[in-house]
Amino acid sequence: MALSKLVFSRFLSPLKGLIAAALTSAAVLQGCAPQPSVQELRFWTLQLSPRFDAYIENVIATWESQNPGIDVRWTDIPWGSVERKLLAAVFARTAPDVVNLNPGFAVKLAERDGLLALDELVSAEARQRYLPGAWEASTGPDGTFGIPWYLTSRITLVNRDLLAAAGYGHPPTRWEELPDFAAAVKQATGRYALFVSVAPDDSSEILESFVQMGVQLIDDRFRAAFDTPAGRRAFAFWSELYQQELLPPEVISQGHRRAIELYQSGDLALLATSAAALTSIQTNAPRIAALTQPTLPLAGPQGSANMAVMNLVVPRQSLLPGKAVDFALFVTNAANQYDFAKASGTLPSEKAALAALKEDLTLQRQQSDKTDTTQALSLAARALSLDVLDGGRVLVPAHPGIKRLQSTIYKHLQEAMLGRATADAAVHAAAEEWNRYAEQTWP
Repeated sequence: MALSKLVFSRFLSPLKGLIAAALTSAAVLQGCAPQPSVQELRFWTLQLSPRFDAYIENVIATWESQNPGIDVRWTDIPWGSVERKLLAAVFARTAPDVVNLNPGFAVKLAERDGLLALDELVSAEARQRYLPGAWEASTGPDGTFGIPWYLTSRITLVNRDLLAAAGYGHPPTRWEELPDFAAAVKQATGRYALFVSVAPDDSSEILESFVQMGVQLIDDRFRAAFDTPAGRRAFAFWSELYQQELLPPEVISQGHRRAIELYQSGDLALLATSAAALTSIQTNAPRIAALTQPTLPLAGPQGSANMAVMNLVVPRQSLLPGKAVDFALFVTNAANQYDFAKASGTLPSEKAALAALKEDLTLQRQQSDKTDTTQALSLAARALSLDVLDGGRVLVPAHPGIKRLQSTIYKHLQEAMLGRATADAAVHAAAEEWNRYAEQTWP
């Protein structure tokens, strides 16, 4: 299961016409299309089969036993085809009742009135069971459109040898500390401190760093809010690191996979990744894994860290909206989230499940074989990833144009990094380009 690909939505513009056409046509066809049996509730997940067949089937069977007369039909969809399949289902009036999505794509459907609004359907008491940052991730301009399910958080893996060679006893914890650390690593070892991609379609880590540095990305009218002193400082921060050759040159064109490769080869002091990625490093590069120390992710002055969220949404076409919401709440309750986190290595968005998982890890670390350094490292990374969630939130807001915004900012940031524009000019050009798009899309 490609759980590391939690953020997969593409730009709004290629999809917006398709979404609008599908929803409009569906409304026209509503009166003449055959209606599915109200006794069947259709549930779609993303690439959980076959690994989690037994888990999902057990959850479904338990809910069905509590809701006699309703059968849940489960369909698992590959990552690469979910957008196409869901739009086709909406057009054909066969949309599922509950769908596993991420906020990035879900908010596009919500903007086109394709998802059920949940603000009045989920009680305040039920909302309080979830981490605030996870719940907010599925809240867009028009309210709540999803219920949080499983999460991942980013931690930092540190190569202790490169850390010591640079003369540091502990790694930096704030972005403002990074330039001096990167210079020390480069001077002492010839290697790099970290790899952060500026490839437009890849990681949003730099966009998240902007938010951590105090940059507001868009305002209430969806216009650019980053052409400010804070935005100019953020552009200058990354462009100067690159121009001083303190970042690998390929950050311009390659993504997170390259960061893992460099870390595994011993050419990177810090790797921002999930705890689950440590397992593959232990397999592929045991020598580097033995030198690895997990630590908190780099953050801004407020210390806020990012979490990635997968949620459950209810398409507006559902003929069983009440039962669909009830089923989504059941799938994401404390007991079911706890079991899924244990089975999958993901993290729960439900507070009680998170607390139980922390207790388990504490006990497991106390009882583990202290001579088994591989297990100790994995448990430490897992515990740290849970701690990150305490103050974690989705730093880049759910917005239907967010991938377009990322592409626009990264394109102009590259110009500044390559010396083709000053940081100030690049910020201004990015803001102008985004505003032209926003004015046409959200007049």
